[in-house]
Amino acid sequence: MVFNPEDAEFIGMSTNSDQANELLKYLQHQSPEVLSRVAQSVSGEIKQIIAHNVQGLVGVLPGDGFNVQVSTDRENLAGLLASAMMTGYFLRQMEQRMELEHTMSGSFLGLDDSDATP
Repeated sequence: MVFNPEDAEFIGMSTNSDQANELLKYLQHQSPEVLSRVAQSVSGEIKQIIAHNVQGLVGVLPGDGFNVQVSTDRENLAGLLASAMMTGYFLRQMEQRMELEHTMSGSFLGLDDSDATP
């Protein structure tokens, strides 16, 4: 499922006000293909970490022995979703940083003493 920015009520914001959220306006001008590509760009590792985090927040019992139901109100659910999204953005940035560090360290390891400038 991809976030639908046209459904402004989903996040409780209106684009009709003078102080409409700039990010919401930006998202509404993106094509569904762009939003889908961004949503699918996260690695399986990040998805696993976020799922584990949300399960920890909500509580996890084995599904085979329990019939677990979770109830909450709109504000708490919005907070949980926002937390999961921010965790995802943070983890993706850290993953990109790790990849960059690996790339940079690999390029430095490829240099020998004759390539170094005094």
